Amino acid sequence: MEASDRDVLRGLAARWMELASQPVMAGRRQAWTALKDLHAERPMVLFETWTLEDYVAPGELLCTDPLFRGVEHSMRWSIRQAEELGDDYVLEPAWRVGWNVGGTGYGVAIRADHAVDVEGRSHGTADRCTHQRVDRLTETFGDILPVVLHGTQGIGPGLTGDAFRLIGNDNLLMWPFDHPDALHRLMAYLRNDRLTYYAFLESEGLLGFNHHWTIVGSGSPGCTTALPNPGHDGRARLCDIWGHIESQETTMFSPDMFGEFFLPYMAEVAERFGLVYYGCCEPVHDRWHLIIGAIPHVRGVSISPWCDQRAIADMLGRTCVFSRKPRPAPISGPQPDWDALEQDLDETLDAARDCNLEIVFRDVYRIHGDRPRLRRWADLVRSRIGGR
Repeated sequence: MEASDRDVLRGLAARWMELASQPVMAGRRQAWTALKDLHAERPMVLFETWTLEDYVAPGELLCTDPLFRGVEHSMRWSIRQAEELGDDYVLEPAWRVGWNVGGTGYGVAIRADHAVDVEGRSHGTADRCTHQRVDRLTETFGDILPVVLHGTQGIGPGLTGDAFRLIGNDNLLMWPFDHPDALHRLMAYLRNDRLTYYAFLESEGLLGFNHHWTIVGSGSPGCTTALPNPGHDGRARLCDIWGHIESQETTMFSPDMFGEFFLPYMAEVAERFGLVYYGCCEPVHDRWHLIIGAIPHVRGVSISPWCDQRAIADMLGRTCVFSRKPRPAPISGPQPDWDALEQDLDETLDAARDCNLEIVFRDVYRIHGDRPRLRRWADLVRSRIGGR
């Protein structure tokens, strides 16, 4: 490592620790915890910036070592959001390194073609030994920002996603009629695969607690006092952590057919977790009664732009976190549509006025270098809900 790399990371670590130690961060953690404990102090607001094109541009990076360049990128990204955006983003007073865990697949390759962006670029990551990464980062800036080896935190089985990728969309649509037994066998196979894999992670001590500032669902932090459950020995068990269950690929199925072919297998996996965040982009208002009946420990549910907000708000009340995802189109592109953004926000606040509400802006990709619009949106929300 060149001396300049070390200096860059130490400077960023010092700024990270300075921000993480501010009283506002402790206040935000407390407010997120109150929300996920189902006695929200106020609606919480978060903008998911990781999908933004060049939120931190490659030309801003100074490190040359691949590992340190990746860490620099992540640090600059998080510090920028904490400094500029004004949402409820939290920086923890630690740098977490997760276990690098892979799998062997199903014996049948799932081909994934990753497109380059409009400028012909693609992206990759450096694969390093977990302990080696921890040691190198600790030596570099651990005296400023503690480096913590943490277990696998984000657990999302994605059963129907893999079913879709294994048999294709046409077969997924037709097998309930043409080959119902085969579809049941496929879902049982995927269920068993996940349960075996998660049991391996648990037995090997590779799970990580995720009831602190960790994203546990589709953009939602998992702060809660409900986890971990009593009886653990300091190592996370499945019953001590959040799981993320979703089924975006089955929105075209009726609720009854979803309940017959897919939900039972998802529920058997979900049963192993302490709490569950349900959903992503799929609407849930027409099948919520089935979901909560099969997975009673759902604590947060994604309310996508395709969901009937008023209908689901009446069903949820204060029993679950109303995790609203605004429509991304109005804030994207060359010019934001502020009237549409205000209307979308006001509709949410009216529909969810009696709910435990979080607003998580996701799936925004291009803002044409106009970062101030993100702060303007956060200020708009603050003007309606208050809080800091």
